[in-house]
Amino acid sequence: MHQYDGLRLAMFSGKGGVGKTTLSCGFARRWARQFPDEQILLISTDPAHSLADVLLSPVEDVPRLAQSATPKESLPNLSNLQVRALDSQALLQQFKADYGKVLELLVERGSFVQGEDLSPIWDLSWPGLDELMGILEIQRLLREQIADRIVVDMAPSGHTLNLFELMDFLDSFLEAMDLFQEKHRVMSQTFAGKYVPDGADAFLAEMKADLAAGRQLLQDQQQTACLVVAIAQPMSFLETRRFLTALEKLQIPIGGLFVNHILSESDESDRYDEQQLILGKFQAIAQHPIFTAPQQAEEPVGTAALDRLMVQIREFHPQEFKYARVAEPRPLPEKIPPGFSDFLAEGRQLILVGGKGGVGKTTVAVAIAWAMAERHPDHKIRVVSIDPAHSLGDALGVQLGHQPTTLTARLSGQEVDAAEVLEQFRADYLWELADMMSGETGDDDLKIAYGPQAWRQIVSQALPGIDEMLSLVTVMELLEQKAQDLIVLDTAPTGHLLRFLEMPTAMADWLAWIFRLWLKYQDVVGRTEFMGKLRSLRQRVMRAQKRLKNPEYTEFIGVLQAQSAIASEAQRLTQALNKLGVYQRYIVHNCYQTGEEIAVEGFEGRGDRLTFVKLPMLPRSIAPLEQIQLASNLLF
Repeated sequence: MHQYDGLRLAMFSGKGGVGKTTLSCGFARRWARQFPDEQILLISTDPAHSLADVLLSPVEDVPRLAQSATPKESLPNLSNLQVRALDSQALLQQFKADYGKVLELLVERGSFVQGEDLSPIWDLSWPGLDELMGILEIQRLLREQIADRIVVDMAPSGHTLNLFELMDFLDSFLEAMDLFQEKHRVMSQTFAGKYVPDGADAFLAEMKADLAAGRQLLQDQQQTACLVVAIAQPMSFLETRRFLTALEKLQIPIGGLFVNHILSESDESDRYDEQQLILGKFQAIAQHPIFTAPQQAEEPVGTAALDRLMVQIREFHPQEFKYARVAEPRPLPEKIPPGFSDFLAEGRQLILVGGKGGVGKTTVAVAIAWAMAERHPDHKIRVVSIDPAHSLGDALGVQLGHQPTTLTARLSGQEVDAAEVLEQFRADYLWELADMMSGETGDDDLKIAYGPQAWRQIVSQALPGIDEMLSLVTVMELLEQKAQDLIVLDTAPTGHLLRFLEMPTAMADWLAWIFRLWLKYQDVVGRTEFMGKLRSLRQRVMRAQKRLKNPEYTEFIGVLQAQSAIASEAQRLTQALNKLGVYQRYIVHNCYQTGEEIAVEGFEGRGDRLTFVKLPMLPRSIAPLEQIQLASNLLF
């Protein structure tokens, strides 16, 4: 891995659950040992990070040395390595302290509102906040050279792409702010006969320069690389291929591919056969170095285990590829009680399946939908993916899109396309909201002062990071249509799942702020009919929130595997769901092997201990749809 020694920034991302955090922690330690006179900073942009679980050390927003809590598995601390998990709310408050007043001034100059009306927005929940603060902080750390080298443990691939796409959004946002300032410049010139640049001009010039410098650093192949982590399984291969293509379009340098959990040739399972086939596929598409990391006998947590893993990583060469043996039929696993109850018979209309990335959420979600469709041929079932990095079609072995696809007579599948939902949401609400915020009057002479161009420019952007809001809109529409008897949601990994569940409150708060503005300025802006539409939207959001919290209507099912980091994250998710009031009875122990038991302490769902449903490891030699059918039989 010496080809990475010239980098300043190494970013690890990929499909959830492939070992991004493990490899980023090990890589940061490798750099710290190799460059003892340099300061190394390891950070995570994932709202549900596992740095502390992997390092066995507390991790906070303030950079600190990683000090293992288990001395038996630890090595002497590396004094030049600090670890930090980004806190998006804390970063937002710092951003407000640095730039809040000047941004409020600019918006005041480009709209009908006064600066005092804008102060409350800093306390609202912002869609896409994790990605927004993440990209700004990474760029700041690079510009200000806070450390000599930075390793970033990124969120799973879909939200990593959202983060990178924010660079274009921020450029466009600043252009809109400049239009607001241009209105002020023209008015000053018109009424005072001259214009004197002020603090807003300085802010815009500084921010434009900072963003341009940050983009240049992120796209600099000599200093920056995204190291993509995968495992040798079909769904990981398909998502990785899409991820690599997207990174190239965004001009993010790709440093290489790390294929994790590789089995030795002595392994007798059909997983080895599958891995060899997938390695061949990775080799066929790779335009960058491929490294393999072997499966560890024990989970690689703690500094000593991480260091052992890193020295075992090898670059993979085509001549090393071993063609898979002819896969022999394997005995099918047997059902292990207890299983799920009949959700439809109990009146459930919405099932949410979630957990850490890569634990098998998609397989479980499709298996539940399949089983319910088989048991209830007189009911309509739909399984829907709201993860921006969809794997639903991969799990079924079919092509899915935003429009529902018929899978069986009573079962359909759908992968929500955020861009399509956003386009409709613009047409329904955002274009008129942009006109309202601009103070558009229809008088051509006032276009320079109050024209909607700047606001429409903001609204016209892809708005990366608002997948959770758009997913909520989609789910609301599906529930309101009542065309399905049961909807099963395949959700995004933990951190962004929680953002989705918090979104009804966030949307309601933003709409309430808009209502207060309108009440204050209704004589200026009018638009009574539009406010009626927004009131209706808020009522729909609140109805959706009630349904999400109604245990007769909605149920959450967690999925985990027998690894300490995964179990710890699942415990935190269960506790968060309790606080949010979301009902949970079950948690699926996926890839269960005899003798693997997970301590049930800490898994209490609204007062009752959760029931663990064990799903054995499925044969890899059978087709995707056969795996789903087998899983559906084993879970019930």
